[in-house]
Amino acid sequence: MIDEEQRFGVRHKEHLKKLRLLVDVLTLTATPIPRTLYMSLVGTKDMSTINTPPLGRKPVRTVVAEASDSIIRQAIVKELHRKGQVFFIHNRVKGIEAVAKKVLQLVPEARVAVGHGQMPARLWSR
Repeated sequence: MIDEEQRFGVRHKEHLKKLRLLVDVLTLTATPIPRTLYMSLVGTKDMSTINTPPLGRKPVRTVVAEASDSIIRQAIVKELHRKGQVFFIHNRVKGIEAVAKKVLQLVPEARVAVGHGQMPARLWSR
């Protein structure tokens, strides 16, 4: 099962297929990249769409507010208490580590990880 179509490319998938003679590859994507969409339209790749959320899934709630340490902490703690997860979005790769450090200072009980498109490929292969 592959959940990162753009980072985990064709070469990686072909390598996995060579490890076993009979292997099916399931690729999950929220928004199919043009090549994948094209392959499904011409029939070289099957594509299914899931139209209903899993049972018990809670809706995403988006709040737009002025930046505030107390609001950030309150929102993250609330989500962690309900056993959820938080994606904190920052608009620049430069400075993202400082933002992660600040989030960790605000919510020391949280597990914080940073991911971005400029990371070396070797970090993705672990």
